[in-house]
Amino acid sequence: MTIREIASLVDGEIVGAPVDESYDVKKAFASDLMSDVLRFHMDDTVLITGLCNNQTMRTSDMADLRVVLIGRDKQPDEDMLELAEDSDITIIKCKYSIFKISGILYAAGIQPLY
Repeated sequence: MTIREIASLVDGEIVGAPVDESYDVKKAFASDLMSDVLRFHMDDTVLITGLCNNQTMRTSDMADLRVVLIGRDKQPDEDMLELAEDSDITIIKCKYSIFKISGILYAAGIQPLY
């Protein structure tokens, strides 16, 4: 599934790095604990989180994530957006809860990370 398709499904807005139209998201992982994010191999995965700060971007960069979906209507600040662009990470911001986002993506065919 493309980044634009994911954003459309969750009524989200794409911010951060420019969208890589060829990137195919196959899995999702939902967590606010960045230590959990570092435990897994994150190829072709979107991170769904409510944690909206610079640490999210730093952790996502270390985990080689290319897409972060921020729920609960959190708004990334300029520093976070700059880190996302520097790390080539696309952010999708969304008003829905993490639970709702996860359900929508699962129903659309995105598989859980494990």
